[in-house]
Amino acid sequence: MLVRPQDVMKLMNRLGVKMEEIDVEKVIIKLSGGKTLIFNNPKVIRTESPAGEVFQVAGTYVTEEEYTPSEEDIKIVIEKTGKSREEVVRILREVKGDIAEAIIRLSSQ
Repeated sequence: MLVRPQDVMKLMNRLGVKMEEIDVEKVIIKLSGGKTLIFNNPKVIRTESPAGEVFQVAGTYVTEEEYTPSEEDIKIVIEKTGKSREEVVRILREVKGDIAEAIIRLSSQ
C-alpha cells in the first residue's frame, strides 16, 4: 500500500504535529571531529509537536574536513606578520595551510 505524503501530513496535523516544507538554499552541519556536511538546495521539513521542533534534511551533500594549522605554521606566520594568534589561525584555516598566502593576506591588512 502506497501512502501519499499529503495524507501523512493531514494525519500528523490531526495528532497535533505540524509539518511544513521550508525553502532553503544551503544547510551546513558541523560534526565533532572537524568534519562538515554541506547540503546545497536540500529539501527541509520542519516538524513541530508538543515534544519540540525537528528539522529533517534530505538531499545530496559534500564533505569537508576542517584544516587545523600546526603550531609551527602558526608561529612562522605570527613572526612574519606580527598579527595575533587568532587572526593567524583564522587565515590559515581559510587558505587551508598555505603559509605564503596567509602571510600575503595578513600583510596587506
